[in-house]
Amino acid sequence: MAIKPDELDDVPLFQTLPDDARAKFATWVSEVSVPAGKHLAEEGEYAYDLFIIKDGTAEVIQDGQTVAELGAGEFFGEMGVLERAQRNATVIAKTPMTLLTLSGWDVKRLQSKSPEAMKQLEEVIEQRRKSS
Repeated sequence: MAIKPDELDDVPLFQTLPDDARAKFATWVSEVSVPAGKHLAEEGEYAYDLFIIKDGTAEVIQDGQTVAELGAGEFFGEMGVLERAQRNATVIAKTPMTLLTLSGWDVKRLQSKSPEAMKQLEEVIEQRRKSS
């Protein structure tokens, strides 16, 4: 389900982007609801979706061990989007969740249609990764 640009205003990953860039992302971002227990990412898989948690909690598992919990405002899957890398962890919904997703195909289209918006998002992701 597509979202309205103002729905990204409160999403930390997007709120620092200029309005025009945020509007471009809103065209491609989808909202999805998943039940508790749903596997959202599998360690070692190649996948190109970026997920941003709108609400709910997810568990991050590496080598069979829980290494983190993610909640509202946090994101995962950015390595596949930015670097075409394999998933470095399994992520499972601990509670029912609402997620914003940006697929690899949409990222490719955004890259060609709005390279400056994509670059701005990459910079925000880099900043957030350094500070975590």
